[in-house]
Amino acid sequence: MRKGLKTGLFATTAILGIAMAAAQTPALASGPGVIPTNFAAAGSPAPTYGAAAEIVSYADLVHRSYEAAYKKALVMQKAIDAMLANPNATTLAAARTAWLDAHVVYSYTEAYRFYQGPIDFSKNAEGEEGPEGRLNAWPLNEAFIDYTKGDPKSGIINDTSIPISEKSIRDRDQVSDESDVTTGFHAVEFLLWGQDLSTTGPGDRPASDYTKGDKIKDRRRLYLSTVTSGIVDDLLWLQTQWDTRLNKVYVKDFTSLDQRDALGRILTGMATLAGSELSTERMAVALDSGDQEDETSCFSDNTHNVYKADQQSIANVYFGEYGDWKGSGIQALIQRVDPALEKEVTAQVKKTTASIAAIPHPIDRVLATPKGSADRKKMEAAVADLQEESRLIIEVGKKLGLNITVAKE
Repeated sequence: MRKGLKTGLFATTAILGIAMAAAQTPALASGPGVIPTNFAAAGSPAPTYGAAAEIVSYADLVHRSYEAAYKKALVMQKAIDAMLANPNATTLAAARTAWLDAHVVYSYTEAYRFYQGPIDFSKNAEGEEGPEGRLNAWPLNEAFIDYTKGDPKSGIINDTSIPISEKSIRDRDQVSDESDVTTGFHAVEFLLWGQDLSTTGPGDRPASDYTKGDKIKDRRRLYLSTVTSGIVDDLLWLQTQWDTRLNKVYVKDFTSLDQRDALGRILTGMATLAGSELSTERMAVALDSGDQEDETSCFSDNTHNVYKADQQSIANVYFGEYGDWKGSGIQALIQRVDPALEKEVTAQVKKTTASIAAIPHPIDRVLATPKGSADRKKMEAAVADLQEESRLIIEVGKKLGLNITVAKE
């Protein structure tokens, strides 16, 4: 999640010559996950296509995805605990590898956002935000957490007047400034890698930062352990909300929705991730600024894999697939309704996947290249493909008698 777009965004889209999907359709009201009360397009007849199989399959896919993310987070937690028990280059490298795996698997869930599901709103009636901001917020002001170059005593960790606890960390999360992120994957990323001050590789925090017995290092150890536990807890809660075997969880409400409202949510998540979150906030803004701080995983230089995983999350919903599991995706539904449109969308999803895979990496080196460079053009092509993918998902909605818009945070 990125809060607060930079003003250069619109300059970037002009440079790329891309018409924003959000500008092509009526924008939703501002605020995370604000959605229409009824997705049925005005004057559209009652649907005859029948989407029960696709809706149930989607719920199964979401549960499988969050379950996988939770299990990977447990592996990450175990690796971090091992590193804290014996801090050295080997255990730190293992913890970093576990973080990379866990964050990519979490990124496979990003198409399930933007429609007031549990990830965005845990309690709709009270308007309470869900855990997404705690899990994946960025950009992150490193100096709010720990030392940075030129400021060796900065951050919560170095301020001994602040107790290190789940409550104290959460109470300070994004309060005065939206970049003052204290929790989630990117906080853990910074604590494992440190600042990325290199033009050729990721951050290089030494394992000695976690040696036992030093007052500040012990605070850093506790901070890392506490924030990691928070990720595990939030992912456990998310997977339970989509577990059809349980009662009084979100999935029961979701599968009871009118089919058009359930499909509207599914397509809104896909269209928004492609047409706003990924193409604009995560790619176009970074291209415009040229600043490596604007890449989503700047400390580990893993942004290119996040891009691919985000697109894969859209493809998983569209094709109804996750690893070895095969369900009934949106492709099967639209094939019954409009075979010609299905072929067009299928081709675009595959094209977008390929264009994102073709982006050179690490991303910070792409951002450092001059305007018009070959590397930039590849990333710009991926942005354009994501925009077209979003437009076609909106067209799918129209064919199904739905009013789909790109949600605005």
